[in-house]
Amino acid sequence: MRYKGDLIINLTFIVLIILGGIGFLVLLELFQYRKNGTLSLHAKLALKISLILILIGFIIIFFTESNNPSTLRDLSFPEKIYGSIFQSVTARTAGFNTLHIGSMQNATLFLIIILMFIGASPSSTGGGIKTTTFGLLILYVWSSLKGKEEIQIFKRRISQDIIPKVLTVITLSLGLVIIMTILLSYVEGENFIKVLFEVVSAFGTVGLSTGITSSLSIAGKIIIIITMFTGRIGPLGLALSLIQKREPEMIKYPEEKVMVG
Repeated sequence: MRYKGDLIINLTFIVLIILGGIGFLVLLELFQYRKNGTLSLHAKLALKISLILILIGFIIIFFTESNNPSTLRDLSFPEKIYGSIFQSVTARTAGFNTLHIGSMQNATLFLIIILMFIGASPSSTGGGIKTTTFGLLILYVWSSLKGKEEIQIFKRRISQDIIPKVLTVITLSLGLVIIMTILLSYVEGENFIKVLFEVVSAFGTVGLSTGITSSLSIAGKIIIIITMFTGRIGPLGLALSLIQKREPEMIKYPEEKVMVG
């Protein structure tokens, strides 16, 4: 953490983390951009969501930790900027830190939990539900609020077939995090926000910790191992590998509406 004021080291790691987190397919498109002159919808969405998450994370971390004597308060203004940006970038994939995670405010920890849960982009080195999954969820909700049946972005229409997969990934991921958090809280009896942080960090294969990892019991470590394994291969991938595919049903029952909300 002594490098929090070093611009070169911070910038080098930030660039490497971003390149490793946006996905190999997006990197390939960026390298070929001069020749092709265009990017796919996937690349545009992954880049836009990644940039938005970095900016939001930077702003919130900067303001929530500015008065914290254990993190940003006693640093110079440039060091506060470096530290805030670095933690925003690293939270979704890399697991490095220039600020002491265990001394952060609960609001900051919860923000990092959200960033770790979202994770990196598809076909990258990171975990989480992925930036495009999160982006499609936001677009789906926004389209529903506006009364639109189609999801549109960058003058393109998103296939409706992908929405059930988005909802399935998020539901399975939330279910895994909830179950593992309950189990770890019961086994360890630690502060809830620290337990949740540990579980989501394992799910997103991030590697950040508030400092309780080494003190976990054998049962607690097994819970974290299972969470990391499931998070790495993906809840949807694991579920599909375990569930046998069925032939399409020839019989369709009558349709009926159910009240929601």
